[in-house]
Amino acid sequence: RCVEVFYIYFHAGRVEEPYVSITKKRQMPKDGYSEEVEKEVGQAEGKLCTHRSAFSRASVIQAFLGSAPQLTLQLYICVLQQEITAARSIFMVLSLLSIVYGALRCNILAIKIKYDDYDVSVKPAAYLCIFMWRSFEIATRVTVLVLFSSVLQIWTLPVVLVNFFGFFFYPWVLFWQSKSPFPENIEKALSRVGTTIVLCLLTFLYAGINMFCWSAVQVKLNDPDLINKSQNWYRLTVYYMLRFIENAFLLLMWYIYKTDIYLYVCAPLLVLQLLIGYCMAVLFMLVFYQFCHPCKKLFSSSISEGLLSCFKFLCFICKPPKSTVLMDKAEVKSSENTDEAWSSSKTIDSQKGNPHQSVSSNA
Repeated sequence: RCVEVFYIYFHAGRVEEPYVSITKKRQMPKDGYSEEVEKEVGQAEGKLCTHRSAFSRASVIQAFLGSAPQLTLQLYICVLQQEITAARSIFMVLSLLSIVYGALRCNILAIKIKYDDYDVSVKPAAYLCIFMWRSFEIATRVTVLVLFSSVLQIWTLPVVLVNFFGFFFYPWVLFWQSKSPFPENIEKALSRVGTTIVLCLLTFLYAGINMFCWSAVQVKLNDPDLINKSQNWYRLTVYYMLRFIENAFLLLMWYIYKTDIYLYVCAPLLVLQLLIGYCMAVLFMLVFYQFCHPCKKLFSSSISEGLLSCFKFLCFICKPPKSTVLMDKAEVKSSENTDEAWSSSKTIDSQKGNPHQSVSSNA
């Protein structure tokens, strides 16, 4: 692909192309109106766009199936050896940048897939927000996994397997619940077995991404494009709440069972820094969706409204039903009435007993 890209790029414009294709893209709505713009795309430009899209997908695969395990392993070795060499620190920084870049490309791909009919232009502020969001999220997640695995090695595999297989089977469970027919239009040359293998590899990559950060591209197997194009704030909120709880629990286990290699580490301060770092990732994510998203004008509801509705729903679930509240109030009122009746009967008895006491005193 690289050789073909350079060949097409340096030979573009020298020979007149036999045909061009016309694409139609909408502009972002301004004052409620959206104009449709036609653009001629030559054969060379179309091939370059295809290769660029392939490179973007390859960077995502390389980041989460190559750099993410590599960064986790290198940091784990540094913790056990209590030593960070210059070469290892350079490779860890490069691995972290590779993962962040893959997550950033995943965000951009998700935006372009969901809003394919629009001419999307991403501003530098949006790139900066995504970079900060993904940097804090991935760095804290990898550090938490390494700290937990350094003290409880036997429980590392169950935690990883539960996370991985949970995200791996989640799209399949939704597909089986929808009772949709098996997707046959992925590639005409593929058989049913080949299509199943392709879908398994897609969900494998989806699970690998969600192990370390939120996957902006949500897999939907019953969709012709295999991508969920709706903006689901509820799923986003649930993911970050559960991930924060999981990180806090793993840090608590590390704090309880930490060994002597952390003798010179201020454990409470480190736990606080990691939790604050994850909260910073959530903060940059909210800023991106609220202010810097290139297609925020197309949202049916903003991120603040979506989160508010999610919190109201969660509060409604946690709130006790009205019947139990009414029963408790009735029990309280009945107890108050019995107390009042008991006190009034005491006062009446005391008033009745006073004459007898006066007669006896006179006698």
